[in-house]
Amino acid sequence: MKKIRISSDALSDLNEGYLFYEQQGRGLGDYFSASLRSDIEELKLSGGSHRIVYLQFYRSLSRIFPYGIFYTSQDELITVYAVVDLRRDPDFIRRHLEQTNTQQDD
Repeated sequence: MKKIRISSDALSDLNEGYLFYEQQGRGLGDYFSASLRSDIEELKLSGGSHRIVYLQFYRSLSRIFPYGIFYTSQDELITVYAVVDLRRDPDFIRRHLEQTNTQQDD
């Protein structure tokens, strides 16, 4: 089974999503966090099987929320670099991934 590493950028993305959904309704932020963490944990088994969508990033889709989980897969390590609301402007997503790509936590 692969190991999962979550970058500081991805943690910031998750926090932003939590705050957004918590503003929509009390407890919804917790539901968002639990759902996305479950989606990320699933990468231990399915990591590397998704399509590469930009640069070297694979994209997994959240089962419940309209979010994409952008990650790399190397040997036995899955590194999550971004967790992005896919309703955003595609140019925003591209810039976000480019910025993440240049600031990868090694």
